Amino acid sequence: MRAWTSPEVPDLTDLGLGRGSAVRVFDTSSGAVTEVDPQDHARLYVCGITPYDATHLGHAATYLTFDLVQRVWRDRGLEVTYTQNITDVDDPLLERANETGIAWTDLAEREIELFREDMAALRILAPDHYVGAVESIPVALALIERLRDAGATYEIDDDVYFSVHADRDFGAVSGYDADTMLRLFAERGGDPDRAGKRDPLDCLLWQAERPGEPSWDSPFGRGRPGWHVECAAIALETLGHDFDVQGGGSDLIFPHHEMSASEAQVATETRFAKAYVHQAMVAYDGEKMSKSLGNLVLVSRLRADGHDPMAIRLALLAHHYRTPWEWADSDIVDAHKRLDRWREAFASGGPAAADVVSELRRALTNDLDTPGAITAVDAWVDAALAGSGAADGGPTSGQVVRSAVDALLGVV
Repeated sequence: MRAWTSPEVPDLTDLGLGRGSAVRVFDTSSGAVTEVDPQDHARLYVCGITPYDATHLGHAATYLTFDLVQRVWRDRGLEVTYTQNITDVDDPLLERANETGIAWTDLAEREIELFREDMAALRILAPDHYVGAVESIPVALALIERLRDAGATYEIDDDVYFSVHADRDFGAVSGYDADTMLRLFAERGGDPDRAGKRDPLDCLLWQAERPGEPSWDSPFGRGRPGWHVECAAIALETLGHDFDVQGGGSDLIFPHHEMSASEAQVATETRFAKAYVHQAMVAYDGEKMSKSLGNLVLVSRLRADGHDPMAIRLALLAHHYRTPWEWADSDIVDAHKRLDRWREAFASGGPAAADVVSELRRALTNDLDTPGAITAVDAWVDAALAGSGAADGGPTSGQVVRSAVDALLGVV
């Protein structure tokens, strides 16, 4: 599937600023901030959208977080391979298509194109592999067959299930207890009460054809793959096992990331990902921002209302990725004011750039401390606009700081 066009990212070594250091991020599976510093080549998988509605700020915050991970890795001098899926066939998409009278394929393509436009406007680095669920069916089927051969599957009425406890490490991603798992599984698309299941947490690998729904041929009969196996198969196909970071929103910790990891680990007999990194939820009107609740602040709507995409990006960067927060209309107003000041200072020049670049790098490698990074830039901007240190840095310092902010924060 076609992604979008990535922005050019300045190489700060060209400005004599050297390389950045290793990034430390919070790994959900270990419950600790840990260093993720691959040798030469970094591999990242981030779960994409189900395209039945437009991109909201919760989505944007997630993809911005992993955009920053890539930027810090690149500043470190690493090659990065990034994969993102898109669940272009799933129950929510089919339900919305039925409600609106639009063909599910047309609805998916419309929302995927809007997502591309939003990501390009926000200057999010595009994935190297942007893979839809439909196009991944052959690799999903191959993974299901490997699980069957490993004795980790069984069938109920032509549906194929995965026995989660075939993975001896099941539960290690989330660390949740059994009651929490059961509650979240029921809330997030699972079927713990289905008769005939060996364990309430066992999940669908292949759903047999349902009347009026799309289906494909398979060794298990016509149907379509389950959500978790889709991501596991795409990740293994494009990145291999034991890749560096599995990412997404915190609502994906369980069941999605837990079950994807277990499926992959049973099939490959090795670790799925080294670290699991999750973006906290963004709220609006007192509730988690979500399509199902309808309390959405849409990136496309903000853009249509005339807001600079860089102000949208700055508004998101003002919040740490692990801290839940609630969007307020004042966020975008404040971000515009900050953006205007930054651009004025970049154009006029100010104190020498080396210190602020060091502070930027220090903040971002410390668990993506974007509020700290913004504070560092704000301090340089304040000094620049006050005329302090202009003789030390001169006009070119503004160009250097602008390039560093572009490279590391993605704001221009």
